[in-house]
Amino acid sequence: MDQPKIDDTQSIFLPVSSGFPVITEEKPTMRGWLHAGILPIVIAGGVLLIVLGQGSAAKVAGSIFLASSFLLFGNSALYHRFNWKPKTKLVLKRIDHANIFLLIAGSYTPITMLALPFEKGLILLIAIWSMTLIGISFRIFWITAPRWLYVPIYVGMGWGALVYIQDFMAANLPMMVLILSGGLAYTIGALVYGFKWPNPSKKHFGFHEIFHALTVAAFLSHWTAALLIGLAPLPGSFAG
Repeated sequence: MDQPKIDDTQSIFLPVSSGFPVITEEKPTMRGWLHAGILPIVIAGGVLLIVLGQGSAAKVAGSIFLASSFLLFGNSALYHRFNWKPKTKLVLKRIDHANIFLLIAGSYTPITMLALPFEKGLILLIAIWSMTLIGISFRIFWITAPRWLYVPIYVGMGWGALVYIQDFMAANLPMMVLILSGGLAYTIGALVYGFKWPNPSKKHFGFHEIFHALTVAAFLSHWTAALLIGLAPLPGSFAG
């Protein structure tokens, strides 16, 4: 007999040790394909950030951006494309949600290290990675938290750069425009995910696929911003 599948929205409320499957509908046919498709671009783009980065700080920042992006899109593709056994699915889901915090921090790292004076960059870098560690613990140890509670945390972290918006604009205006554009895409995606709307096709391309499409758009925007500042780091930043 075929094993029942787990519901994406309900399985998060079960502990990993439960092992009880929840009957659900088939996944939309496009579920996970967007993140699987962007993965080769993530790898190639990350390598470019490292190779083209001016100075060791830019290369380190590019490496962190690559690692966080690869973890999110790689695990997401793995998690969403296949039907897993209950315990495995719940573990992958926890990793998937925790990786969102990692991607936010990884996206922040190049701009905090390369586009701000050292002291300000250090403050924002410590703040964002501290929030990331708290967020990851939050998603691992309180997996039953409702969406309305943890989605705003993602959004709040994503807009943390506004604290130093004048510094960022002075350092590289096109970079700042790209950061804001990516942040807007992430925010719209979070709202779509939180409200599960719009949901054009439950069979092929639903609200979750729209959310994934917006994360891809945001990633590309932030990658371009990281490349711009990596090519010309601010004097007095981590780059020296």
